Amino acid sequence: MEHEQANADVLWSFQSGQPAAGAEEAIELNVTDDAGAPIEKFDLNHEKLMHLIAVSSDLNYFSHIHPNYESGGKFTVKETFPAAGTYKLFADFIPTGAAQQTMSTEVEVTGQAAAKVELKADQELVKTVEGQQVKLALSTTKAGEEAKLTYTFEDAATGEPVTDLEPYLGAVGHVVIISGDLAKYLHVHPLDEAAKGPDAVFATEFPEPGVYKIWGQFQRGGKTFIVPFVVNIQA
Repeated sequence: MEHEQANADVLWSFQSGQPAAGAEEAIELNVTDDAGAPIEKFDLNHEKLMHLIAVSSDLNYFSHIHPNYESGGKFTVKETFPAAGTYKLFADFIPTGAAQQTMSTEVEVTGQAAAKVELKADQELVKTVEGQQVKLALSTTKAGEEAKLTYTFEDAATGEPVTDLEPYLGAVGHVVIISGDLAKYLHVHPLDEAAKGPDAVFATEFPEPGVYKIWGQFQRGGKTFIVPFVVNIQA
């Protein structure tokens, strides 16, 4: 499997050799340093030692899971890919004493393919999910500038502001952003981790123009929910 070069490296392996759609797949990630020696110590990053994001090539499928750390740099996790096709996996982790690392790989899944979903920018950044109406406002849609992402939550039934969002992995929410060509990956945390609504504000910078999909993950009433948006970023 191909993967990016950085201060750390990851050797990815899939138990079956090639995953099949609808079948649970065991995934192993072995983290090493530049010399190939196992990295054995990692820092907690929002309550987890590793965050693993899996997306389909059209970005219609999204999964955020947390591998278990065994020992000697080895992490293990299970995932069920819903349909055949190409998936990209991103692993986020912090080796103790080093900067946060993001490593990725692609995997081909066999079986029944799903219809491709065209990635198009949303005309309105408003979604209703799990009883919440969620609005997203971007302070800028230009690449290379700091962009504040403000999520505003209302109860979909009453229109009242939501003020009882619950911590998800130690913060009011988490945001993952991936470019339409799967080349750019951003994992964004809130400016005020203790916020409970009606607003949750995040800050990032879109590195290049293009179409990006944004997934916000939040929790209310003991239920975690995902709010997806697609935006077009200008030069």
